[in-house]
This record gives sequence, structure tokens and C-alpha cells, in this order.
Amino acid sequence: MLWLKLNRPQALNSLTLSLVVALTRAIEDAQSDPEVRVIVLTGEGRAFCAGADLKDPARSRPESGAEFVKAIGALTELIEASTKPVIAALNGITVAGGLELVLACDLVIAAESARIGDAHSNYALFPGAGATVRLPRKVGLNNAKLLMFTGDMHPASEWKALGLVNLVVADDGFIGAVTALAKKLAIKSPLVLARMKQALNDALDQPASIGLRYERALSNLHHFSTDRVEGLAAFKEKRPPQFTGK
Repeated sequence: MLWLKLNRPQALNSLTLSLVVALTRAIEDAQSDPEVRVIVLTGEGRAFCAGADLKDPARSRPESGAEFVKAIGALTELIEASTKPVIAALNGITVAGGLELVLACDLVIAAESARIGDAHSNYALFPGAGATVRLPRKVGLNNAKLLMFTGDMHPASEWKALGLVNLVVADDGFIGAVTALAKKLAIKSPLVLARMKQALNDALDQPASIGLRYERALSNLHHFSTDRVEGLAAFKEKRPPQFTGK
């Protein structure tokens, strides 16, 4: 597994353009590394990510806003399209662009003390990394409107009830829980997880009839995979499977 930790704790891990670029490169490198089966995204200190760094001197240029939005938008699309499962491990405060990073991830584990919100409306800012598209798909349209309009922060347990957070764990067991989940995914077939992720993501934006045809086509293709053969052999031989992603 690959842990990627946002490491600007003095600024609540707020995002600068250079940090977004570095994170993008790290995920791109992970895509081509067969040793990386799972990516974990987390933060250092008391925050996961407080969104864009509004004090960054680079933002003084008129074109910097559009440049930043383009970069973070591309990053969230990269995370969403990644063939590797991406886990958001929310160790603390998660707002604005931080929430938008989370929305692009596959699974979300939050420490009990984590507080999460959109917060764009608090400063008359408009989201640019997918919140208006992904948040209603995760929590429903009415909930998304309330969360975005008010800009309020809520405990992780409330976000779990809404469906965004998968697991809420005690702070002292947070790292252990994230590691356990990542290890569980890492021993699965990389190929079948990638195909499942692709089919699940695509299913949200097409009629059920087309989604079902696509699922059958992928299933037929998957019959010829080495991992499927290995999985069935391991089942018959009562041994742990050794998947290669082929």
C-alpha cells in the first residue's frame, strides 16, 4: 500500500498549487507501479485538509485561481479514475477542497474527532473540484444543498449516516483500522477491483439497461483473466490465492 500524507500541519494541510502538482505526480507514479495495490490519502496533525490555501502568495496573480481550479479538478478526476482503490483517511478537519478530495476517493475512514464540511459559502467561494457534482451523488440532493448552503461542519458520525463516510473509528485505533482495510484490499485481485470500480462509477451516469449490458460484457471478458483462474484454483485447493493483476 502507498500512504500519501499531506504535510503542511501549520496551515491545516491547505492546498497550494505545488502541493496539488506533487500529489498528482505521486498518484500517477502509483498507477504504473505493480507493487502498489492500494493508495491511502491522509493528513498530518489535526487536519486532513482545510481546502485551498487562501494565504498562498501565488494566488495574488489574477490567473492563479483558474490555474489552481484546473489542477485540483484534474487531481480529483485522476483519483476517481485510478485503477487502484483510494482510501481517504480523515484524521481531522476536512473542509472545502479537502472535502472535494474525499468525494473523489473510493472509501472513507474517519477518526471519531474528525469534523467535515463544505465551507465554500462561508467566504463567498464557489467550488471547482467537483463538489456540486459528486456531493449530491453521495448524500442526496437535499442534503447536499443544506451542507453547501450553510457551510456548517459536522462530526464524522453524521457524515456516516448520510453515506459519505464508510467507517468511524476511535482516534486511538484510527491508523490500525485504516491499515487493516488497506491490507484487506491489497490481497484482492487488482484486476477485478479495477473492473468493479470502473463498472460501479460508470453505472451512476447511464440507464440500468446499459449498465447491465456493460457488466455482462466485462464479466465475459473477465472469464479469460489469469486472476480468475487463480482464484478458482485457490478455492478448490483450499489455499490463499496469489493474484497478479492479469
